[in-house]
Amino acid sequence: MNLATRMNNLGTETAFEVLAKAKKLEAEGKSIIHLEIGEPDFPTPENICEAAIKSLKSGDTHYTPSAGIPELRTSIANYIKRTRGIDVSPEQVVMTPGAKPIMFYAILALVNEGDEVIYPNPGFPIYESMINFVGGKAVPIQLKEEKNFAFDIEDLKKLLSPKTRMLIINTPQNPTGGILTEADIRAIAELLKQWPDVIILSDEIYSRLIFEGSHFSITQIPGFQDRTIILDGFSKAYAMTGWRAGYGVMNHELAPKIAQLMTNSNSCTNTVVQKACIEAYEGPQDSVDKMREEFKARRDLIVDGLNSIKGFKCNLPLGAFYAFPNITATGYGSRELNDHLLYNGGVAALSGTAFGAFGEGYLRFSYANSRENIKEAIRRIKEVI
Repeated sequence: MNLATRMNNLGTETAFEVLAKAKKLEAEGKSIIHLEIGEPDFPTPENICEAAIKSLKSGDTHYTPSAGIPELRTSIANYIKRTRGIDVSPEQVVMTPGAKPIMFYAILALVNEGDEVIYPNPGFPIYESMINFVGGKAVPIQLKEEKNFAFDIEDLKKLLSPKTRMLIINTPQNPTGGILTEADIRAIAELLKQWPDVIILSDEIYSRLIFEGSHFSITQIPGFQDRTIILDGFSKAYAMTGWRAGYGVMNHELAPKIAQLMTNSNSCTNTVVQKACIEAYEGPQDSVDKMREEFKARRDLIVDGLNSIKGFKCNLPLGAFYAFPNITATGYGSRELNDHLLYNGGVAALSGTAFGAFGEGYLRFSYANSRENIKEAIRRIKEVI
């Protein structure tokens, strides 16, 4: 079959490839501790599940508007007002099946062939994949360990050009667990004032999972709300990865265009899921708080453990649920060590290179697993190292 040339530009998520390898080893009888997949290991809160069941039994099994049901868009707009302190109308919200479509649609709608998009590296691999797919030029900005994986403003200054169409920021970050502080965000905004045509895609999917400090969105800076697309969703904070529930918040001009892309691709997001998402935002929030506190305890456990391993050096991540240790002193390359830990130690992690070229010398460990398993993983790593 002759595929379209653009298909050669698509990347993938290595996490699912490693998961498949790990599952194969398990099927062969080998014990594997899974620290590769980036999803909470907690169940979806009961009140959200009950809302979905009620919706299903009520007959909510038909099409909805492509941008989402009005009551959910209103709930999301109110949530953004509460958490970011900005005025948002329901018409600026587009609901999608997962948050990835917002990345895809925003890049598809705004980036022409040859346009440059600056994106974090190491960073979520789908950024680069989508930029390449639409014919844009992917311009990586290196997230440096010595800066706690925040942007280096001088580096950003050098990368901006008349061809820059979009800047992607992600805070808290995958895979590093780093955050962009308010000071970082303000410095980025100050620089971007000189580049008024650059659109910002702000990936804030981990905004509820910050352990020190608080989340600050670039939309909170005057003049940046209309030129920013907020990407958020329900997967991480409410343990709803399999529900596929995400959304974008953007200006009034762009929202109907993104909704049009929804019409042409997915028609709409699952109706029952949308009703459950209303309950997620309107119902009790104690499950989010408990999950965050548990992740914080696990973070402290895994960072201490990783730093006790010969050749490992791990910064303290301030958000999300990932540890990103430097492993160069072990003498292994990232992929080599990743395979060694999987096949000889029974610990599934991800090579830093799964998140871009600047991830060489690092591994990503997702601590979305029990404390007991994290302790056992550290023991196994020490043994094979």
